[in-house]
Amino acid sequence: MKSKLALGHRALTLEDVFEVAVNGQGVTLAEEARSRIQVAHEFLLSKVATGETFYGINTGFGLLSNVRIPNSDVEGLQYNLLRSHATGMGPALEDSYVRAMLLLRASNLAIGHSGVSVSLVEQIIKVLNAGIIPVIPEQGSVGASGDLAPLSHLGLVLVGEGRARYQGKEVKGADALKAAGLTPVRLGPKEGLALINGTQFMTALGVINLLEAEHLCDLADLTGSMSLEALRGTTAAFEPEIQSVRPHPGQIKAASNLRKLLLDGDQKSEISASHVDCGKVQDPYSLRCMPQVHGATRDTLAFVRGVLEREINSVTDNPLVFPKDGKILSGGNFHGQIVAIAMDALSIAVAELANISEQRMEKLINPSLSDLPPFLTARGGLNSGFMIIQVTAASIVSENKTLCHPASVDSIPTSADKEDHVSMGAWAARKASKIVTNTKRVLSLELMAASQGIDLLRPLKSTPVLEKIHALLRTEVKKLEEDRAFFEDYPGLEKVMASKEFNETLRKCIHA
Repeated sequence: MKSKLALGHRALTLEDVFEVAVNGQGVTLAEEARSRIQVAHEFLLSKVATGETFYGINTGFGLLSNVRIPNSDVEGLQYNLLRSHATGMGPALEDSYVRAMLLLRASNLAIGHSGVSVSLVEQIIKVLNAGIIPVIPEQGSVGASGDLAPLSHLGLVLVGEGRARYQGKEVKGADALKAAGLTPVRLGPKEGLALINGTQFMTALGVINLLEAEHLCDLADLTGSMSLEALRGTTAAFEPEIQSVRPHPGQIKAASNLRKLLLDGDQKSEISASHVDCGKVQDPYSLRCMPQVHGATRDTLAFVRGVLEREINSVTDNPLVFPKDGKILSGGNFHGQIVAIAMDALSIAVAELANISEQRMEKLINPSLSDLPPFLTARGGLNSGFMIIQVTAASIVSENKTLCHPASVDSIPTSADKEDHVSMGAWAARKASKIVTNTKRVLSLELMAASQGIDLLRPLKSTPVLEKIHALLRTEVKKLEEDRAFFEDYPGLEKVMASKEFNETLRKCIHA
């Protein structure tokens, strides 16, 4: 059994988030984090006891920050904050995103600059480990002052309110806690505010979708390689000398991957050898420029990775507590602009993988460019073959283009113009997740089409690695002999692409 992640012992990694959110790894609170939290909490309580005024601790919020709250109402203020801000609408987030939010919220507080109690952080961890999933509607955050609405829905479950999913059923938050043997946590000064000031909604979505996007880069190199083989293209454009005089890291990596897949050491492709003297000088850009296009996506995702690695190890609530300096400071670390821009960049970068993939599909079905049977079917006319597969891909690519409009350049003033510039990072992250899903679908369609193209070149064979990928696909998706309803192939296609053997084969080839 895998050991639990000791939260606060070291910096979080994106892979840590994935293990907890997707694979269900357990979490515990490191002793050094417990100590930091306690020191900050005691300092906060001592400052509050002096009667000084601190935003969100003994004042209202936003425009109401000039309203002083009596000591007798300080605790009720935190509960009212969660209740009033739980205004989300729309479908509930899927479990992995919510688990990532719980982890990131606990990690944020465990750094020790929030002033919350150890018991609050432990409650988040207990809920996470118990498999309780707060029901969090996807709409409602503008991504400044934190992801207020989504995090309020999360926070309510901790105190025994709101709604949650537990053991496959949606129930009241109080009932979920009771069924799991937990009790509601009681909020102290600032603790409601500390729960909802932060970027954990947009960051949780960002981390999971970045990791999937990085995988899609490898998948795009694979599907592009298979299309190039089916189209009998050349590998000359992938030679190291070309990349060395334009040394962008992503381009170099993509070209290296393509060479590994298409040359596969000393085991040459029969398909490639069959057209060595064909007289073709250059391939269309969708084939020839794969290193440049796929590589640009890789480099952009490297930027996004850096942003998210810093963000998951940042303190993003307000005000912040600095016990060593004797200060409680109000600032704006809750503002999600950096994550919003990163999510828009991710969207644009990933969409390009789908754009160029769809164009390779168009070449595959077009006999004037492929020298293959029209629409990849031997009996065209009676059969339409892959005609509408490319149409489906085109529709998804167009959808991506609309979704790529940047959210981070928008801002609608909120809270009576007190919060007059917002990031729209939550929408940027949600759009990015849709584009990642769409792009994976387009690449899966290219995999089907390219495999059909290779079948039409038999008895010639490709490289061993591409032949193995082709064989894996054919265990679930058969060669098209006559028209059939392609949608019935999609579950099998997804099964193969998610399989350990498929992904290990790809990984061993290009990451060896």
